[in-house]
Amino acid sequence: MDGTFDSPAAEPLISVRDLHKWYSGVHALKGVSLDVAPREALGLVGDNGAGKSTLISILSGLVRPDEGEIRVEGRPVVMRNPRDAMELGIETIYQYNSMVPIMSIARNVFIGREPLKWSLGGIGWLDERRMRADSVKAIADVDLHLRSPDALVGELSGGQRQGVAIARAMHFRSKVMILDEPTNHLSVKETAKVIGFVRSLKAQGVTSIFISHNLHHVFACCDRIVAMSLGQVVLDKPMGETSMEEVQDLL
Repeated sequence: MDGTFDSPAAEPLISVRDLHKWYSGVHALKGVSLDVAPREALGLVGDNGAGKSTLISILSGLVRPDEGEIRVEGRPVVMRNPRDAMELGIETIYQYNSMVPIMSIARNVFIGREPLKWSLGGIGWLDERRMRADSVKAIADVDLHLRSPDALVGELSGGQRQGVAIARAMHFRSKVMILDEPTNHLSVKETAKVIGFVRSLKAQGVTSIFISHNLHHVFACCDRIVAMSLGQVVLDKPMGETSMEEVQDLL
């Protein structure tokens, strides 16, 4: 690491305490407690079945814990669905399903939050001009330059799709961005771009949780690493106090 990251703030942005989750008798999370500080880049690692996907699903509002407490900015919260998480400022970018390939870049940026020119009883006319203009700005803000907001997302490379997803989260002022395996199946150049995106979030006041199987990628853009195994946290250290070898030995 180059030492440019700040030390985490004392007051957590997200705090989870003693989370438990069972799936058909399988104890997927076993008393997980974790704090995530404002503007922190947290790396979350672990093998398949370690519990990290379950933890992220809970923080994303996809599933609810069977036991335990979640606090956001100091207050207890209950997230019944992804919309609740988004309203709390928590946005999740999934490896495969964060974009709709047959829809335009502009529509993907605003999916589920489309601006309307007018509305009557929840039905209205899309403000497509605003969507195009705002999506161009959002994409440029993350240093991604695409030819047209009307281009289909299915025509973009994997790295460009991740960039659009990050731009969407930034546009809607997300406080926490959860990136689930964002560098999987990307070229070396695209991977470097995504890592650059993650590093830039901190300067923009965004907290990030970066999930990856690739320790090199985690060490390149995060300032703390949390390792999980068999439903438990087995390591939680600043990057400067651990090594890839120590992490690998615990997984």
